[in-house]
Amino acid sequence: MRKLTAPLSREDALSLRAGEQILLSGTVYTARDAAHLRMLDLLAAGKPLPVELEGQVIYYAGPTPTPEGRPVGSIGPTTSVRMDAMTPALLAQGLRGMIGKGGRSAEVVEAMKRHGAVYFAAVGGAAALMASCVTSLEVVCWDDLGPESVKRLTLQDLPLVVAIDAQGNDAFALGQAEYLRSREERHES
Repeated sequence: MRKLTAPLSREDALSLRAGEQILLSGTVYTARDAAHLRMLDLLAAGKPLPVELEGQVIYYAGPTPTPEGRPVGSIGPTTSVRMDAMTPALLAQGLRGMIGKGGRSAEVVEAMKRHGAVYFAAVGGAAALMASCVTSLEVVCWDDLGPESVKRLTLQDLPLVVAIDAQGNDAFALGQAEYLRSREERHES
């Protein structure tokens, strides 16, 4: 299993391959629908974003309230397609990686290829495991959004799979094709 540290360089993103398992450490930011909309509003108004996106990774998550003595409550991935309409604009700002669950639209994959970005899949239903990999959390902006505020997380060995690499290879599609090929071979023998 390969270890990576965020923020990511373009070279880091370009070196990853769909299906590769990684352990991600370093700094990432949380942002979901409401935060994405506010970022797009700032871009449309020609104003700076609250976070410099160059090389950054956004984790599509809205953590639960933090229990005493812990840096974060449960923090499972959000379905990524909810951010698809807004993602290409953030990729154009240098966003290098995204963490979520589920597939992505063709438009997002094309923008990832154009900007050298990668999409990681986190394990859905394992929010407590994800939380155990967070060593610190700080609200960066838009506290009024509650769980959807932008937060800076420090991670230690968050287990992820490269779902879509910077060349546009999709682990979901590759896995399905491999399964179907294997099934056909079993039926032929």
